[in-house]
Amino acid sequence: MAEIFYGYLLPTVKNNARERNHSASFPNCPVPGMHIYKMVLTEQFSQIRISMKKVFFLLFLPLHLMAQPWTSKEITIWSAEAKQVSIIRDNWGIPHIYGKTDADCVFGLLYAQCEDDFRRIEMNYIEKLGRMAEIKGESQIYADLLIRLVLDSVAAISDYARSPAWLKKLLDAYADGINFYLYKHPSIKPQLLKRFQPWYPLLWTDGSIGAINTAGLTEKDLKAYYGGTADNQALLIHGEEKPLNGSNGFAIAASKTASGHAILYINPHVSFYFRPEVHIISQEGLNAYGAVTWGQFFIYQGFNEHCGWMHTSSAVDVADLYAESLIKKNNKWFYEYDHHQKAVREKLVTLWFSKNAGLVSKTFRVLYTGHGPIMALRNNQWLALKAVNRSMNGLIQSWKRTKARGFDEFKQVMDLRTNTSNNTLYADAAGNIAYWHGNFIPRRDGHFDWARPVDGTNPQTEWKGLHEVRETVHSYNPPNGWLQNCNSTPFTVAGAYSPKKENYPIYMAPDKENYRGINAVKVLSRGKAFTIDRVIEAGYDSYLSAFEDLLPPLLKAYDQQAAKGDSAYSQLQEPVAILRSWDLHAAAGSEATTLAIEWAQRLLPRILASPADFEEMDQIGRTRNYLQSAAASDLLDPLRETVNQLVRNFGNWRLPWGELNRYQRISADIDQAFDDKQPSLPVAMASATWGCLPSFGSQHIAGMKKRYGLFGNSFVCAVEFGQHISAKSLLTGGESGDPSSPHFRDQAAMYASGQFKEVLFYRKDILRHQERKYHPGQ
Repeated sequence: MAEIFYGYLLPTVKNNARERNHSASFPNCPVPGMHIYKMVLTEQFSQIRISMKKVFFLLFLPLHLMAQPWTSKEITIWSAEAKQVSIIRDNWGIPHIYGKTDADCVFGLLYAQCEDDFRRIEMNYIEKLGRMAEIKGESQIYADLLIRLVLDSVAAISDYARSPAWLKKLLDAYADGINFYLYKHPSIKPQLLKRFQPWYPLLWTDGSIGAINTAGLTEKDLKAYYGGTADNQALLIHGEEKPLNGSNGFAIAASKTASGHAILYINPHVSFYFRPEVHIISQEGLNAYGAVTWGQFFIYQGFNEHCGWMHTSSAVDVADLYAESLIKKNNKWFYEYDHHQKAVREKLVTLWFSKNAGLVSKTFRVLYTGHGPIMALRNNQWLALKAVNRSMNGLIQSWKRTKARGFDEFKQVMDLRTNTSNNTLYADAAGNIAYWHGNFIPRRDGHFDWARPVDGTNPQTEWKGLHEVRETVHSYNPPNGWLQNCNSTPFTVAGAYSPKKENYPIYMAPDKENYRGINAVKVLSRGKAFTIDRVIEAGYDSYLSAFEDLLPPLLKAYDQQAAKGDSAYSQLQEPVAILRSWDLHAAAGSEATTLAIEWAQRLLPRILASPADFEEMDQIGRTRNYLQSAAASDLLDPLRETVNQLVRNFGNWRLPWGELNRYQRISADIDQAFDDKQPSLPVAMASATWGCLPSFGSQHIAGMKKRYGLFGNSFVCAVEFGQHISAKSLLTGGESGDPSSPHFRDQAAMYASGQFKEVLFYRKDILRHQERKYHPGQ
């Protein structure tokens, strides 16, 4: 079987009166901005070791061309654009970017992001270009393959070429802002991307640099199929994947607030330092404040003068697996469709990975049916993925959202129906609140079970367009006066006034209930006369509702064994007494919180593994199902192990939660290292798994005795609308990724204790707290 080895030539093309380097033919080549030529080799999967010296020889390129120097014309253009932009850093290091045009703001925004953490920007794009293995080695090869199968760079380049003029200006400004930063900071050495291209933001459907949709298939599935020697590989079940912790969002109507103005609570749960806090203001009607994912040029979660938006991750079915019937004739593949045989499209995908200070290539022959790429082989059925993981309209929707001037305009933005990964909560200055469960939802034949692979030979399984937004699960201004979503079912979004499950197809809302959702409904139902501070208080409710189910069986098991005179658990008398008197709230000084969470963590793998059809059950159902069949020893032995482990690590099992559960930021590494010997802060919050609304996902780190936070609350903001915007926010650690910056951990103590800062939205307030004002490049 033949494969392709890639070499490169470096053209310079003119576009929009600017000189830019583009990889027009094969954009995913190992060296950015270069065309690819082919050399046919033998063997299906070649592994060619190349020293860097040999790479240059094979590329036929001198070193000065490899460096892709900035042209004088580019530098002149960037310098002129920089003068149109002013960046004001406030006393928290938050950048407020002012520009004459929206494009000016985008230029300044990306420049400011690079100042704060260029490495995270580059890493986001390396990942979504499917090039992680080039810097991290062969272990990332199947993650890269998955990206290459579902994100089409050629289509992104095509979209850039045909994008409307206003969008192209923003895309150009995005690339210019990053490239100008690299020009002005030659000491910054990119790991891979020495020149950013304007089509990069078009690699995602909703522009969020977030999750892609693969209908549950993972890189492990790809490895089992493409990395195996046999056709029929056993695939991993989805349950072995780590569950996500998700996000929380609240919208409070004017009728439920003390001021008579709507309030929005924005509480995404992501890995720490995933998003910075920014503010962009132009003379073209842009004035948006909130959080961006590193490398984005629009506010992902935030607000403007008129309205605000908050996203939670959605489980709406937006991607499907098709069981294909393939046959091979005359050394060519065909697939059956509607009683006919259609040719399978074959594509060679060459990936590179670093090894021994050089690069090694591996080429895969990938098959495509009319539904999409073949991703796996299960039960002698080839599985093709049908999904939409990138589109220009997705980026358009994300940008227009930031400039919506009220409910009607926001609904028009939602009508673009390109957001494939999010639910949306909304509030505005007119007092409206709203919730949409998903946005891009294919219309399907209800006779099929879309939770499982459908018959790819049957034309009745084709998508039949998209559902109109009015047909999807949503809620506008419910009588109860509040809306909530915690990555939970939409059928509790407004309490008793929620949409009814029976009115919608299953694929439209397969989301399950969780303990956070239960807690949020209770907290909001009993609240009234909400203020920003009271909404924050609700969002920081630390009640661990999971233990309403978990603790009674444990206490019952102990009492039964004690009544029998069983001395095996006599050491648990005091720990059980502490748990029996606990109010189920996580607290830094609580010994019960430590015992409960350390014990429940030991139960969690068993809960997730039972029963075999657990995917059909929600978190509450799986927990209760396990507890019903658990023997006394199944519950008491893990508690005894917990007590013994605490004694081994700390000399005493009576350990307050805050002494074990810590926040620490000591390095700029994207993969944060932790050290028990270095300073850290106590944290009262707990994991969302147990129902804690303010999520702090901490874990035991190898070699460490304490638990350290890795994900959960990140950018958190409460905003009240009306004639005057009032808002408070909090960011994990601080705005900057530079340990030498005063803003690396200036919010750390506030984060650990839940103390919010005032948002500076108006220019007079920004200037009063100004730390520095400058143009990009100064």
